[in-house]
Amino acid sequence: MTTSQTDQNGTLRYTTPGIPTEDAERVVALLQDRLHATNDLHLTLKHVHWNVVGPHFIAVHEMIDPQVEQVRGFADDLAERIATLGGSPVGTPGRLVQARSWEEYSIGRATTQEHLAALDVVYQGVITSYRDGIKELGDLDPVTEDIFIGQTEKLELFHWFVRAHLEDSSGALVTAGATSEKEAARAAS
Repeated sequence: MTTSQTDQNGTLRYTTPGIPTEDAERVVALLQDRLHATNDLHLTLKHVHWNVVGPHFIAVHEMIDPQVEQVRGFADDLAERIATLGGSPVGTPGRLVQARSWEEYSIGRATTQEHLAALDVVYQGVITSYRDGIKELGDLDPVTEDIFIGQTEKLELFHWFVRAHLEDSSGALVTAGATSEKEAARAAS
């Protein structure tokens, strides 16, 4: 008997009652993608927490830590849902790097505005991928869809916290049109 809950082809050997195996396999794939994203995000947020400098250092430093803790919790919820569906969650750094479709966070020691601008781009990508998953999950598994919706709600709140530092009184964002972290950071500096 193996400890894996899937066979050599990645097929689930069991799943939750009422969900066809093929649907559960797709849901597990969506969950695993978000697990990689949340693991990456909480490490990126902690990196920002350690590397942010400037006049607004303490405000941003302290704003980031609760986000780190919540996103770590998201990862745990996603992994447990994978296991509930009969899958085997993967949380190793090597597999995360191998599977991700986004670039490594590229900003080191930098001002609060540079990091927040880069995080604006990061949050845009994470939230967009969650929303794509929500669209697909509606027909596959409403329980997992609810998890994605709840996590998206919090991610959008965190994104608003970040963006509040990047907008002027008219609501224009300094990062408008930026497509990369470095481009956003340059626009904010």
